[in-house]
Amino acid sequence: MRNTLRAESGVRYLSDEQRADPLFTNSIARAMQVLAAFHHADRPLSLADIAQGAGIDRSAAQRIVHTLRSLGYIRRDAEDRGYLPGIRILDHTLDFLRMDPLIQRATPVILELRRNVRERVDLSLFDGQRVVYAARMQSKRETFYATLVGHSVPTFCSSGGWAIMARLSEEEASAIVKASDRMPFTPRTLTDPDHIMEEVAATRARGYSIAVEQILLGEVAIGVAVTGPQGRPVAAIHVAGSLSEWTAQDFSTRVAPLALEAARAISHI
Repeated sequence: MRNTLRAESGVRYLSDEQRADPLFTNSIARAMQVLAAFHHADRPLSLADIAQGAGIDRSAAQRIVHTLRSLGYIRRDAEDRGYLPGIRILDHTLDFLRMDPLIQRATPVILELRRNVRERVDLSLFDGQRVVYAARMQSKRETFYATLVGHSVPTFCSSGGWAIMARLSEEEASAIVKASDRMPFTPRTLTDPDHIMEEVAATRARGYSIAVEQILLGEVAIGVAVTGPQGRPVAAIHVAGSLSEWTAQDFSTRVAPLALEAARAISHI
């Protein structure tokens, strides 16, 4: 079972369509693969690690790392054990967060929701087989990893993922589930496609999801979809509580109406 939440793997092989596109710049793609090699790292990476993670040869990795290091996007570890992401990456994170209209609109709403429910409130963005945390309002129980934006969880087993799939067609939701690597996070994580689609149907009927110990043991989470201009789901609000303090029913009774109201305030209707 998984015990950490990570972004996608670094290696992304180019499609035939990308290779045939005359405007597609392969060198930029390789540079992004080098940066993505850090996604699953737990320590500074050597040049060989970066080459393997990026799916390129060592010579190309050396040139790209040298260039990115000179620009501030990669740095040497303070103890000279390898390479780490550089501070300039944070400039682009800030640009995304401050310029995205959905996050601008959502932030005051989820801050108010956090004040009302006094539990963890997250906003995640829909990215196919995963949802990516873009805003996190913490409760009293959180760990370091739970405070970081950019972490992702699979769509197939998260409260926000179920809420998002409930707003898609049956065919599209089923395709996401079947394409997912359905490795469990806990003994209660649903991995059977039919059982997952039953939860999606239940979410569609009630308007919100209730996920019990799908990602973390001892956690209950409510998920509500946020929709874009054409009514398509683009994000989700997650509200998470502890089963040591709540039953799933009491949590949904208390939290779901407030989360639904928040989602309506953020969505394009």
